[in-house]
Amino acid sequence: MSKFGELINAQVPVLIDFYTEWNESSVSMHPVIRDVAAALGDKAKVIKIDVDKNQELAEALRIKGVPTLMIYKNGQMVWRQSGELDANSLIALVKDQI
Repeated sequence: MSKFGELINAQVPVLIDFYTEWNESSVSMHPVIRDVAAALGDKAKVIKIDVDKNQELAEALRIKGVPTLMIYKNGQMVWRQSGELDANSLIALVKDQI
């Protein structure tokens, strides 16, 4: 959990995609997340976290469905949504935090 604290305390906004490899919606978000990361470059961090491999963190954050997307700024969650979202919407949401 302390690693998670380090991740979200970045100097730039942090977009996190909580996913599983067996969920169709999660898998379909992979290319979207790659596009978002490419578009934002070093203006933001984009991180993928497999909830099956990080169950304690998923429970602590009350992740009930995947994909669950979150944006953190200065260590605080500023946005959260479960379900799929398109790349342009995600990019705009993150840019609002820059």
